[in-house]
This record gives sequence, structure tokens and C-alpha cells, in this order.
Amino acid sequence: MSTPEDAAAGAGTLTDTTGPRRTPGLVPVTETLRTVERHEPAPEPPATAGPGTRPVRAFWRLLGSELGLTFRRPRNLVMLAVLGVVPVIVGVALRTFGGADDDMTGLVQDVAGNSLMLTFVSFSFLVLLLMPVAVSVVAGDSVAGEAGGGTLRYLLAAPAGRTRLLAVKYLNAVVYAYAVTAVVALSALVTGLVLFPAGDVTLLSGTTVTLADGLVRIAISVGYVGAGMAALAAVALALSVFTEVSIGAIAGTVVLVIVCQVLRAIPELGSIAPYLLPTRFTNFDAVLRSPIDVAALRDGLLTFGAYIVLFGSIAWARFSGKDITS
Repeated sequence: MSTPEDAAAGAGTLTDTTGPRRTPGLVPVTETLRTVERHEPAPEPPATAGPGTRPVRAFWRLLGSELGLTFRRPRNLVMLAVLGVVPVIVGVALRTFGGADDDMTGLVQDVAGNSLMLTFVSFSFLVLLLMPVAVSVVAGDSVAGEAGGGTLRYLLAAPAGRTRLLAVKYLNAVVYAYAVTAVVALSALVTGLVLFPAGDVTLLSGTTVTLADGLVRIAISVGYVGAGMAALAAVALALSVFTEVSIGAIAGTVVLVIVCQVLRAIPELGSIAPYLLPTRFTNFDAVLRSPIDVAALRDGLLTFGAYIVLFGSIAWARFSGKDITS
């Protein structure tokens, strides 16, 4: 018969040989610690961008979103398509009816002799009306359309700032203006190469240049005409911040272009003609002279820059202090 002392001794012996008593379903603390020690420490999170880069990233994200909306809108795509079709119509008309006229002169005769000249003829037709209309639609709708749709205050609620938002709207219009110019140039170039012979180009000054030189001159004219459309976009943007009806800003810009062309046609007002924006639109023909008339291009670019600064300042002054109610 075992005594209490033997029971105590047996309990001690059992404890020594089997180690700590386990509770079913639980893991001893020592084993848990060992398991944790086997895992490598979690990597530190990557360093976040500094506060100075956040506004820059927000600016480019906002611009990308604005460009996506502009170039996905059916109305804007239709305008690009129409502008791309016009050089084709002009080229087909010159090919079909121009050959029957032996008294062709000027640019029409040049187009019949070389395909690259169709680009300059297309610019001459489109730069004074259809291209300004397309640019005015996008730039005039930029702010007024947001205000009329009731989305402008939500855009300003984001941490973008009014100046940054206005800059995004203008850059979006500038990109579209250059897209309009590039579409006209590419359409005219391809149509000319298909319908007319390619080779050396005879300029307005009578000098003949190589095909490669002619392509360079086309590129210069695209850059110049695009700058003119960018200046017109600044005018449309300035009108856009004064109204909540986008058609008002669009119509106002188009009417301004037409009035300037009427003023140019009045001989008594010839002194103000150099300061009118449409007067400089056609200075791209400076590339058709040998050497290139750099002074004409420079004067045109200075005029475009003055319009951008003037109307951009007007737009900023109005928009930065405007009470947004919609």
C-alpha cells in the first residue's frame, strides 16, 4: 500500500521525465517563441515620395485624365476626322479638274508638280476657319463646360488648386491644337504622295530643294501653325472662365476670328492688321522661300506668345478669384 510520501515522489519523478504538462489544443510558449524566431523580419515599407513630388504627380495624373476625356469624346474625334478628310477632297479635286486647265498658276500649279505642296495648300484653306473652330470648341468648353455641368466645384474640391487646374485645361487644349495641325498635315502629305509625283520641290521663290528639305519645311510649318492654334486656345480659355455656357465661349472665339479677318480686308485699317491674330496664321508660307524667312516666323511667334501671356493672365485673374457656385 502506497503512502502519501510515495505518491508525492512519484509525481515528482513523472514531472521530471515528461517535461512541462501540455494542455490539449495549446502550444507551449517556448515553442511559439522558437517558431517566431525562425521567420525573417518583415521588410520595411518603401519610402514614400516626398511632399515636393506629390503636386507634380497629381498634375500629370490630372492632365492625363483630361487628355483621355478629350480624345475619347466623339465630338472631338469627329472634328479631327472632318479636318483629315478636307485635304483628301482638295487633292482629288486638283487631280481631277486641275489637269484640264493649262493656265494654272501659284500653289495649284505647284501641287500638280509635287505632292508636298498639298500640305501648304491645305493649311491655306483650313487655318483661317475650320481649324480655329475645332480648337475653339475644345478650349471654349474647358472651363465653361465644367461649370455648366456642375462638376467644376468638385474638381476644385480636390487638392489641385485653381492655378494648376487652369494650366491643365490650357495644356489639354494645346495638345488638341497640335493634334488638329498634325492630322491636317499627315492627311495632306499622304494624299499628295498618292495622287501627285514626289521629288524635288519648287518653292515660291523659284528655288528647287530636295524632298528631304521639303519634309523639314513641312515640320517647321506644323510647329508654327500649332503655335498659332495654341494662341487661339488661350483666347478661348479666357472667354470660357467668364461664362457657364460653353457655346458662348466657343461662338465668341469664332466671331472674334471672323471680325479680325474682316478688319484685315479694310485698307484703311492696315496699320492694325499686324497685331491681329489671324494675320499671323498664314505666315507659315515663310518656309516656302529660300532661304526661309525667319523674320516672318519670328514675328508670328512673338505675336502668338503675346496673346498667350495676355489672355492667359486674364483667364488666371478671373478664375483665381471667381466665386464657384456650380
